[in-house]
Amino acid sequence: MGCGTSAAATETQCVEETEGEHVRNPSPALTMKAAVLIQRWYRRYMAHLEMRRRYTWNIFQSIEYAGEQDQLQLSSFFSFMLDNVTHLNGNGPDLISQLLDPVVDPWLGRESSFGSMTVPDSYTGPRLSFPLSVSDTNTLLGAFKEQQPLHAKYLLQLLYETKKLLRQMPNIVHLSTSYTKDITICGDLHGHLDDLLLIFYKNGLPSAETPYVFNGDFVDRGKKSVEVVVLLFAFFLLYPDYMHLNRGNHEDHIMNLRYGFTKEVMQKYKTHGREILQLFQDVFSLLPLATVIDGKILIVHGGISDQTDLDFLNSVERCKVKSALRLPRQSFEPLDLGQSYRQTKRLRSTDGSRPDSSRNQKTPNQSRRRRGHLTHQDSAASCSSSSSSSSSTLCSPRSPSSLSPCPCPPSPSMHFTVNSLQVPFLDSLSSLPPPSPPQHEREWKQVVDILWSDPKNQDGCFPNTFRGGGCYFGPDVTQRLMLQHGLQLLIRSHECKQEGYELCHGGRVITIFSASNYYEEGSNRGAYIKMGKDLVPRFYQYQVRRGTRKLTLTQRVRVAEGSALKALKEKLFTHRSELMAAFKEFDHNNTGCVSVSEWAQVLESALRLDLPWRTLRPHLVRLTAEGAVEYETCFEDMGSGTQLARVTPNLAETLFRYRTDIEIIFNIIDKDHSGLISTEEFRQTWRLFSAHLGVDINEQVIDDLARSIDFNKDGSIDFTEFLEAFRVVHKLDKDQHLSGTMTNAETF
Repeated sequence: MGCGTSAAATETQCVEETEGEHVRNPSPALTMKAAVLIQRWYRRYMAHLEMRRRYTWNIFQSIEYAGEQDQLQLSSFFSFMLDNVTHLNGNGPDLISQLLDPVVDPWLGRESSFGSMTVPDSYTGPRLSFPLSVSDTNTLLGAFKEQQPLHAKYLLQLLYETKKLLRQMPNIVHLSTSYTKDITICGDLHGHLDDLLLIFYKNGLPSAETPYVFNGDFVDRGKKSVEVVVLLFAFFLLYPDYMHLNRGNHEDHIMNLRYGFTKEVMQKYKTHGREILQLFQDVFSLLPLATVIDGKILIVHGGISDQTDLDFLNSVERCKVKSALRLPRQSFEPLDLGQSYRQTKRLRSTDGSRPDSSRNQKTPNQSRRRRGHLTHQDSAASCSSSSSSSSSTLCSPRSPSSLSPCPCPPSPSMHFTVNSLQVPFLDSLSSLPPPSPPQHEREWKQVVDILWSDPKNQDGCFPNTFRGGGCYFGPDVTQRLMLQHGLQLLIRSHECKQEGYELCHGGRVITIFSASNYYEEGSNRGAYIKMGKDLVPRFYQYQVRRGTRKLTLTQRVRVAEGSALKALKEKLFTHRSELMAAFKEFDHNNTGCVSVSEWAQVLESALRLDLPWRTLRPHLVRLTAEGAVEYETCFEDMGSGTQLARVTPNLAETLFRYRTDIEIIFNIIDKDHSGLISTEEFRQTWRLFSAHLGVDINEQVIDDLARSIDFNKDGSIDFTEFLEAFRVVHKLDKDQHLSGTMTNAETF
């Protein structure tokens, strides 16, 4: 009986287990359907994440290029100061003059005081002996890993020795793979010491077995530019046959003023900072412009144009191009006005016919001149109408005594042809045919194109208006240069890429970028190329990770996205008056609302950032229930650092917008880097700056601002406090900061 009961129980248990198996093991069709749903959800999720990554990238890049356009304008302001200011506080803007118009030719050498300098016993950093040895470079590597600075004496001597060696280098360096297994090619580093150390760790230190080509932009943006460039120069001195350095567009003292290298040097070497900067300027101007491997691989920093000629580039006196942003100025002195006037009359009598009349035909845009200069729009129009595609600018000359403001200075991207010169003749203006460009201008154009240009998929060569310098060159321009010089590949840098590299023009143009986390930690990878005898590039990617090591992909995207949106909101805030005026043109009934398309149109026309504004709209502004944009909410979560008493909104917004430019100017005036400048220096320089930009601000307002900043009435302005006052603050961050302060106060 017990056995029967056992049998029945066992049968019941078997039935229950069978039914349970049916529950736990669904049909194959149901399993496949679930897998498809999960896959579809995952693909949508990753597509949305990729969209966020891309518009975050677009924001960072657009703001970066807008900053480069601002730098071109600032460089024109420096030229304006040098041309028109003879006395500033009694002795003139000496540092600006020394930086922009040095009288010392780098080929002749610059006397340095490092020989008489002594290194105190208390100095614990690296000590170098010249000529350098392997132990010296190892000492530098170890010291920089431990964040130990290099004494000014050793830095000056290192730069002096580098300068002597660079004087012997040609403009275009030719390498061969027959003497080595591989050549490693690295892109922009931008002061990222961790990336350089990681490259050396993964790929090996420079040596006969591991030769390198570093393709420019060693400095700026990063916080360790001095350390990066010192290591590169040290290995260059140790292995000049195996360490090769091309010049980038940031090996330029005017770019260094905006993007941090000048400030870094002055902060790290307060006593000898100016001497070090001037020696860096000499060294940068002597860096080679290009490298060619086996006669087949051309390596330049930016790119090429339809005017690029490697034979001519090899003959350029590169040391004379101190800065690609310093436009060569023509002069009236060599012109025979009487003879030119007679020639002009003859030309007019024959209806302006001449052999190349189509090239020099005057366009309607060229008649809209403002005191000898073209406006930005006119210049762009001239670029498109001119038959010449050279990316460099020929500026209309102006009288040195002229104080007329230049609302938008010509930049290296505005490659229009100057058809006539307006010069005074018998109390009237007469149009004269311009002289042919002198040698130094032709050399300057070649260097600008090499350092600043970018590739595009469209054929042709046209101005790089987005970046503000150089040109865009298409596949046909690449093909033409390769056929002309027997090349098969162009390797360039100059542009940050999310994966560290990118191929275009049918694989004939490669962009390589070696600074990972360039915009924000987790924003991009770095990469380098290894090239062997087969001349087939092999790519190696990496990413320095510290804070983001434990973050998920979604969290990393969110961090970068938040940083980009903050920068974009600051851009909106600094153009608040302009944007509000444009919004009100659409808001006829003063409702505070416009349509989404009108809102996007206003932002695009005012900021010219080429961004997907409709996609970004939920992050920037609120909608009404009817779907209209409440445009004032663009600015509701931003404010100034402090309350600005007695400052008109027009002046305040101008100061917000040009805060970086003003900081550069006043850091130059502040010779001892103390943060204090005289009230009179503030007045004079701001008047020049506002006149150059065409900003209509009453001088009494400037004087009131100067007096309000001078809190203790000692005649000096604490410029650090001034900069803090004109800082865009995000209210959410400010509230979090205040709450954190309250918490700390309660804790203690």
